[in-house]
Amino acid sequence: MIPRIGEPVRSDRRYKVRPGAYAILERNSQVLLTHQLIPVPEVQFPGGGIDRGEHVLRALHREIVEETGWRVGGLRRVGAYRRFTYMEEYDLWAEKICHVYFGRPSICLGQPKEENHLALWASARVAMDLVENDGERLFLRRVFG
Repeated sequence: MIPRIGEPVRSDRRYKVRPGAYAILERNSQVLLTHQLIPVPEVQFPGGGIDRGEHVLRALHREIVEETGWRVGGLRRVGAYRRFTYMEEYDLWAEKICHVYFGRPSICLGQPKEENHLALWASARVAMDLVENDGERLFLRRVFG
């Protein structure tokens, strides 16, 4: 069973299951994050939704390039968690199934392809303060102690 982290399930809402893949990316003792500016500014792991029929790793590679401008290698799964949240950009209450991977940024292709995203580097300790959700903080602690 995948644990729930964060906000409790609300009985007055209907949630749509949204699987996604997210990455902790470390290079030279720094973690690569994405700062999403819209709809609400927040710092998060690079990653996002897995399209229907798309393999989880293909989705993750696509999302990382879109949100950071980096290609990555050596991805390995470190776990998963569920998060119940409102996704303003989709006007959707979602049960997000978050598959978390660890990898290494290898090649910078340039700026993020996705508008309103900025690549951001931080130490693991600072990243724990910057990321917006408890699930991401938990996995940073698991990986970096």
